[in-house]
Amino acid sequence: MAGPAAVRRRGPGCGALLLLPALLVSWAACQAPPVPAAEPPWDGADVRVERRFVPESCPRAVRPGDFVRYHYLGAFPDGTRFDSSYDRGSTFNVFVGKGQLIAGMDKALVGMCVNERRFVKIPPKLAYGSEGVSGVIPPNAVLHFDVLLIDLWNSEDEVQVQTYFKPEKCPRTVQVSDFVRYHYNGTFLDGTLFDSSHNRMRTYDTYVGIGWLIPGMDQGLLGMCVGEKRIITIPPFLAYGEEGDGKEIPGQASLVFDVVLLDLHNPKDGISIENQHVPESCERRSQTGDFLRYHYNGTLLDGTLFDSSYSRNRTYDTYVGKGYVIAGMDEGLLGVCTGEKRRIIIPPHLGYGEEGRGKIPGSAVLVFDIHVVDFHNPSDSVSITVNYKPSNCTVLSKKGDYLKYHYNASLLDGTLLDSTHSLGKTYNIVLGSGQVVVGMDMGLQDMCVGERRTVVIPPHLGYGEDGVEGEVPGSAVLVFDIELLELVSGLPEGYMFVWNGEVSPNLFEEIDQNHDGEVLLEEFSDYIQAQVDSGKGKLAPGFDFEKIVKNMFTNQDRDGNGKVTAEEFKLKDQEAKEEHDEL
Repeated sequence: MAGPAAVRRRGPGCGALLLLPALLVSWAACQAPPVPAAEPPWDGADVRVERRFVPESCPRAVRPGDFVRYHYLGAFPDGTRFDSSYDRGSTFNVFVGKGQLIAGMDKALVGMCVNERRFVKIPPKLAYGSEGVSGVIPPNAVLHFDVLLIDLWNSEDEVQVQTYFKPEKCPRTVQVSDFVRYHYNGTFLDGTLFDSSHNRMRTYDTYVGIGWLIPGMDQGLLGMCVGEKRIITIPPFLAYGEEGDGKEIPGQASLVFDVVLLDLHNPKDGISIENQHVPESCERRSQTGDFLRYHYNGTLLDGTLFDSSYSRNRTYDTYVGKGYVIAGMDEGLLGVCTGEKRRIIIPPHLGYGEEGRGKIPGSAVLVFDIHVVDFHNPSDSVSITVNYKPSNCTVLSKKGDYLKYHYNASLLDGTLLDSTHSLGKTYNIVLGSGQVVVGMDMGLQDMCVGERRTVVIPPHLGYGEDGVEGEVPGSAVLVFDIELLELVSGLPEGYMFVWNGEVSPNLFEEIDQNHDGEVLLEEFSDYIQAQVDSGKGKLAPGFDFEKIVKNMFTNQDRDGNGKVTAEEFKLKDQEAKEEHDEL
């Protein structure tokens, strides 16, 4: 007896027990923090509930009259299992507080949150009492239930909408009979995912309010803006009801949809036009049959870019009103000015329809931000605006005249292409000789020295569909601001050389300097040069002397042997009906 007595005496000082290995556990207890008092023993008079897991968020708890779906394990106090909803692969679905459950379970479920787990002890009097359930529950049995609440709703519930993102601009909201495109994640109330449009990488496309959707979704989508995100919670009687969908959704399931609206239109919609910039000066607006060059960014209604002419560094060029583009664009490009910027919103029935195209999904509303660079009509001719004309303007330019002029060349939107001023020298041509584009030949006609004019040239009189690589875009309207600085009168049409006086009757003999009866190119060239130098003759201005002389000589050398004989030699007025640029 001395040993235990000695231990008890040392009891107040825990350090004294260090030498007693048998009492190390007592020492550890002295060092441990205080242990909370255990729950009092269950007296079996009422239900005991142990909340083993409670979710952080519990927006709603079970009340009498609610309908619940829950999983459970049922066991006796010794651990013997008598029932399990897990084994059946389906939840237990029932109203609470309406006598459809044993009294103890009716009490135990009240106050539960979805995803909460409870361990419940139910005394016999609140379970199956003294009778039990034949072959399953013995009389006067205490029942233990491990319960996990999956779902909860009430017959008075309505669709719940929680908007967690709304764009600043919301020009239009979903109305009955609208067609929408949206993405969603569909879950049960406990968070279990049953479906997702994101996983299929394709929006869900449908009419709203005409019965194509479950009633709760029809309600939940109303009033949404494009870009809005909302959570729509739908009770089962507004979803798939008692039967479920026969696949992923069980009967009596509440559904939660996390929705983002991407697109919205109505079959009655026409195109919508928003003018973003209209030039102050707009002398002409596009009409059916015009040919337009424009830049654009093409996006979906949620802002997703699907195409851009800017990224290709090339305008989109097309006729308007002739079916070369989608119907909505055909309409939206009418009435624009050069330099105008506008937004054209096109519903799918005026765009690419239900099938879509390329990066454009089916039934998509299209948004085009366009900038009109230029336009013309195939029937257009050269437009001439005289900006300044000298008071003394008697000598006017004509075909064959040699002209020297300055110009600034630009596109119709003002983009500068070229300028002689920057080169510090004039541009020199023979008018009507094909040295410039046809439109410029036309635009320089009947101009006097000192005159300034603006010449607008449509592409079919300019550089056509191909343009000039790296300089002039294809199908571009050209604008030239011109100042004529010098004009040298040309020769009559068909002549490259004319006499200023009487022609010698012995012309061939004069040209044939060695009098051998044959004129070579060198003799011919020397003679013409002498006539020009002495002022007796005049060459067509603006052409290379050697080329003119060679051309004249070739016309006289009728047999092509490199020599001109007296029989071959003829003056211009001696030609019968031949057309030659010669003497």
